[in-house]
Amino acid sequence: MSVTSRYREAWEGFWREAPEEPGAVFWDAEPVLTAAHHLALYEPYLLDPGLPLVDLGCGNGTQTRYLADRFPRVVGVDLSGAAIGHARRADPGGLAAYRVLDAVDKADTDTLRAELGDANVYVRGVLHQAAAEDRQPLVDAVAGLVGVRGRAFIVELAESARPAMAELARRPTGPPPKLVPILRHGIAPGEMSDAALPEHLGAAGLTVLASGELPLTTTESEENGTRVALPSHWYVAGRAA
Repeated sequence: MSVTSRYREAWEGFWREAPEEPGAVFWDAEPVLTAAHHLALYEPYLLDPGLPLVDLGCGNGTQTRYLADRFPRVVGVDLSGAAIGHARRADPGGLAAYRVLDAVDKADTDTLRAELGDANVYVRGVLHQAAAEDRQPLVDAVAGLVGVRGRAFIVELAESARPAMAELARRPTGPPPKLVPILRHGIAPGEMSDAALPEHLGAAGLTVLASGELPLTTTESEENGTRVALPSHWYVAGRAA
């Protein structure tokens, strides 16, 4: 099994066209506004901070490079080869490793699991974009990578983010420029209910250890100049003791 071809093609097209400069992508906010906040919530629940960290859905690697300063080994993985190309070019010093990985393909994730052993896993804004039929296999992949000692941190847009995005798209002056390519490639937020992720985690054999709400900052601005921040839910999950 692998991800739907439409989903793969949409992301390849998006990342092939995406500019290289920092902050040019809608969700590519500075790590101090994103991963730093997530890490503060995540770290108290880590059983072993020395485990490798997998940034699943790493995109162009902005958050991956930040995390690589804080974990001994970080691997950024993404479905899109074009995204991985961006990530490698932005990290000439090799702070992290990067590879193309279809997390729905069990053979791909089993290979990574065999290489790394138990891992901590960071997932930011991946599941709500995926086709509904791909979400449980994606969470199953996270559970496989976590193993016994790892912990997963997953943050996803809340249901209420969808109307907020629709409102941005309907601005009288037109959608914000960085939102346009997302809409053009058909990767606007999917309709994942707020209840779905905890259900997926339970079905994968993971226990929610902590959860909460946190605005997810983007690189776009409201018409008054403030940053667009979308509602999101975060979860720390792992195997029950």
